[in-house]
Amino acid sequence: MNKPIILAATLALSATGTAVLADEIRVLNWQGYGTDLDWAVDAFTESTGHTVIHEYFNSEQEMLTKLRTNPGAYDVVLINAAFTPQAQNEGLIGPVDAASIANLADVPDNLKGNEDLNAGGALHGVPWTWGLTSFAVNTNEVDELPTSIEVFWDTAHEGKVSIRDDALEAVQFAAIATGQDINNITDLDAIEAKLSDLMPQIKTYWGSENDWNQFMAAGDLDVATFWSGSASRSMAAGLPVQFIVPQEGAIGWLDGLSIPSSSTKKEAAHQFINWMIDPEFYVKWAAEGAPASANAKAAAALPDDAFNKRVLGDPEVVARVQFQRPVSDENRGKYLELWQGLKAAQ
Repeated sequence: MNKPIILAATLALSATGTAVLADEIRVLNWQGYGTDLDWAVDAFTESTGHTVIHEYFNSEQEMLTKLRTNPGAYDVVLINAAFTPQAQNEGLIGPVDAASIANLADVPDNLKGNEDLNAGGALHGVPWTWGLTSFAVNTNEVDELPTSIEVFWDTAHEGKVSIRDDALEAVQFAAIATGQDINNITDLDAIEAKLSDLMPQIKTYWGSENDWNQFMAAGDLDVATFWSGSASRSMAAGLPVQFIVPQEGAIGWLDGLSIPSSSTKKEAAHQFINWMIDPEFYVKWAAEGAPASANAKAAAALPDDAFNKRVLGDPEVVARVQFQRPVSDENRGKYLELWQGLKAAQ
């Protein structure tokens, strides 16, 4: 057990008040996403006495369904900011007591004030991690690093391009390429035309991080969309790739930690969230491939050569990010129809 981590956790958690009784809290999250790291859970338990049980979901819709059908079953839930308003509107999550989360003071105001995490006029999700969907290039195949998203349409890379097989991601990617707001698309015809022009360039679609890594390792691709956290892991594993945030911008996502309104263990839940945004926890997690932390103090504590500090720590890069907001079912349907039509015509 790492004693400095335990000590830091103890100090951070003591600011939330002393738990008179140990509780078992249940956390709902993606599997393998930070909260269920054995060493982190062990440190939390040793510091507070609270034990942690995890349950997992495979999609945001499954997460919402679990909250709806299992009242009282969960005490902390990971919710992407784009889905927080829906969860709040349905009464599935309640307001967070900011005074009980000491480390929240180190989260920048622009993240604490995120409109979607503050659904209903109160903080319903503590900013936890964020990242980008942008692209990476194979440095064995691309001599000069591109600065523009237009590299995808460069015929020099014909047949060596890939994007993820996801309708929303494809449409938002093309929105950036056509100079549109990903959250307020006004010219879907331009997006369809842009994606149609891209189709001859594409070798294959990727669906998982493992797929992407295999394609790049085999030299099958020159350029492909990718997630920032995945790129960090791929680069650390020695793949010859470089993550790029182009001048046109990138798609950003923000994940928050919320407390279900039906939880009966809210004090322990607040303590767990406080530990999850603690710099001591994050710096160790970052070494294992974590996304960027919403806690500025945690981000600053990273080594200077850390991906999340070197690439995502640049304010000019962050200024180019368009963070995703909720997408209506109607628009999701339109995007899916567009995407399926383009693939069928290929």
